[in-house]
Amino acid sequence: MNRLKSLDVMRGLTVALMILVNNGGEHNYSFLEHSKWNGLTPCDLVFPFFLFMMGMSTFLSLKKTEFKPSAAIYRKIAKRTILLFLIGLGINWFDMICNGGGLDFAHLRIWAVLQRIALCYGVVAMLAITLNHRYFIHTIIGLIVIYMGILVFGNGYAYDASINILAQVDRSIFGIDHLYHRSPVDPEGLLSTIPAIAHTMIGFLCCKYISIAGQTVESKIKVLKVAGLVMVALGFGLSLIGFGINKRIWSPSYVFVTCGFASWILGILVQFIDGRGAATDSAATGDSQKKTQKDNILTRGLLAFGMNPLFLYVMSEALAILFSSFGIKADIFAGIHSLITDDYVASLTYALFFVAIHAVMGVWMYHKKIFIKL
Repeated sequence: MNRLKSLDVMRGLTVALMILVNNGGEHNYSFLEHSKWNGLTPCDLVFPFFLFMMGMSTFLSLKKTEFKPSAAIYRKIAKRTILLFLIGLGINWFDMICNGGGLDFAHLRIWAVLQRIALCYGVVAMLAITLNHRYFIHTIIGLIVIYMGILVFGNGYAYDASINILAQVDRSIFGIDHLYHRSPVDPEGLLSTIPAIAHTMIGFLCCKYISIAGQTVESKIKVLKVAGLVMVALGFGLSLIGFGINKRIWSPSYVFVTCGFASWILGILVQFIDGRGAATDSAATGDSQKKTQKDNILTRGLLAFGMNPLFLYVMSEALAILFSSFGIKADIFAGIHSLITDDYVASLTYALFFVAIHAVMGVWMYHKKIFIKL
C-alpha cells in the first residue's frame, strides 16, 4: 500500500505525548498521572499506543522483504533488538552517573520503556518471518489466555509484592535492587511482557488488514474503526469479569482497550489526513483555507516527531536527567512559577516547554531530512 501519512502523524503524536507526560513538575493534573493501580487515565494510553504503532511499523518494514527469513534479516532483527535494549539500559545508567552512582551497578535498574520495546519488537519481528500470519490471531489469544491464568493463579492483581507472582518472578531472577520501586511490581517487568508482545502483534495485524491490495481509504477507515470498537468492548467486558484495566501489570483488558482506542484514533487520523484529498471543495471559503493551512502546520509538526521517534525520545530522557540532576529544571520551573502562581498550570507549562524544545529539534531534523534509525 502507499504509505499512510497518518501512521507517521500518530507516531509523532504518541512520542510528543510521551515527552509531555514524563516531564511535568510535582503537581500534575490527574490526566497527566498514571493510575496507581486499577483504572485508566489518558496518560496510561501513551506507551501502549507506541507499542501498537511499533507493531504496524514492523509490518511495513518486513513487508519489503516479503517476510522471507534470511541471515541478513535475522542479523538486522537481532541488532535492532540488542541496541534498543542497551540504549534503554544506558539511560538507566546515565541517570545513576548524573546522580553520583555511576559505578553502583548493584542498583542498576534492568527494565524500562526501551527494554520492553526491544523485547516486543524482537519477538514479533521473529514471529513475522517464521510463523504464517494466519496464526497470529491464535498466538495472540494463546498469549492472553496464558497470562490470564498467571494472573488468576499467581495473585497478579494483588497490590502486595510479597504475594504477587509478577513481582516475585522479577525479584527471584533479577533481584529487588535492579527493579522499579514505586509500585509493587515493575511496570516493565518480565512476565507482563507477555501481553505486551500480544499487544504489538495486534498492531501488526491491524496494519496487515489495512494493507490489503485494492482497498480504498474509506475501507481502511472502516476496518480501523470497527476493529477499535470491538477491542474496546472486549477490554471493558474483561474488566467486568474480574480482569480490571491495569497498566502496571499490563492486564488483558488493558491490552484490548488501549489497542482499541489506538485503532479507532488512527482511523480518525486516516479520515482527516489521508482521506482529506478524496473530496475537495473548489469553492472553499477564506476561513476554511486558513484552517487547512493550520492543519498542515500541525501535521508537519507531528511528522517531525514521527520521523525521528527514537532519537527524540532518547534525547528527552537524557535531557530530563541532566535538567533534574544539575538543577536546570528547578531554575526554569522557578522562573515559570514566578509568572504563573498556580502549581498545576505551572507544571503543565514546564512540560509543554520541554516538548517545545524537542519540537524545535525535530522540525530542524525533518527539514534537513535527517532521519535517525537503528
